[in-house]
Amino acid sequence: MNSNSNQKAGALAYLALAAVCIIWGTTYLALRVGVTQFPPFLFSLIRFAIAGPLLVLFMLTIGKQKWPDKKTLSNQAVSGILMTTMGVAMVGWAEVYISSGLAAVICSVMPVWTILINVLILKDEKPNWIIITGVLVGLTGIVMIFSEHLAEFANPLYIFGIVITFAANISWAVGSIWVKKKNENTNPFLGSGLQMSFGALAIIPLSLLFDDYSKIHWSNEVVAALVYIIVIGSMAAYVCYSYAIKKLPMTVVSLYAYINPIVAVLLGWLLLNEKLNLQIVLAIVVTIAGIYIVNMGYRTKNSGGTIVQSIGRRLGLTR
Repeated sequence: MNSNSNQKAGALAYLALAAVCIIWGTTYLALRVGVTQFPPFLFSLIRFAIAGPLLVLFMLTIGKQKWPDKKTLSNQAVSGILMTTMGVAMVGWAEVYISSGLAAVICSVMPVWTILINVLILKDEKPNWIIITGVLVGLTGIVMIFSEHLAEFANPLYIFGIVITFAANISWAVGSIWVKKKNENTNPFLGSGLQMSFGALAIIPLSLLFDDYSKIHWSNEVVAALVYIIVIGSMAAYVCYSYAIKKLPMTVVSLYAYINPIVAVLLGWLLLNEKLNLQIVLAIVVTIAGIYIVNMGYRTKNSGGTIVQSIGRRLGLTR
């Protein structure tokens, strides 16, 4: 019975991660639409100020969760500032200056930051050479996908946005690790709502300092982007991410950053008539191969086997 429960929890965790991979790949487009027609920090503030309290209210009433203690609240506040304020709102600000595709490329480096922080600073979840190889292969695929966009790095107009996005990306990685270590006993749904709520509070001074409120324009595109990013991109996806991060290894969860740019490319092709050529298809294959190698590396590490034994088990040659 206990084994069946663990299997179900593991399956749900991977389903939650799959949802994050797809949904957050679409939010780069929605965020770009919003921040180019609306003050960027105010856009994120409205997003999280609605999604966060709604989720908290739902969990306290329908979900019958208890109000957390001060220690839990402080941990959630740190998570919210690192991930929601610095990790998401700052990317929205950066997308005023850089394309959503370029932002996705930079954010795809998040697994590398996670590994470096775990290995060099925390000395935790140290990866083996198979995992490192998978990460490198995945990054190679991402570079292949956006090779034409890399030339934009030479444009001085993009430098500011690039720096902001890198800083936000590192902050998100630190916040994710913090959630993994400090919020283990917190309900992931309530935790997500609290993080978004605290993050929204921290966005207020940023909006007052940097937003130009004369640019507020409630177009149909802004409203549609805001509704989508509140309901799907925030409430649904953020909960899935919090659940996955509690049940799966941090470096496995961080692989969503590889899938997001792929989703962005496919959406651009389907909805915006952007090109999808052989090089991009090959790059997608390379990226997926990298993810497979990382997962195989973790299974090998956890089972105490070797790469040959792991491949043998995949082929049915060994047990």
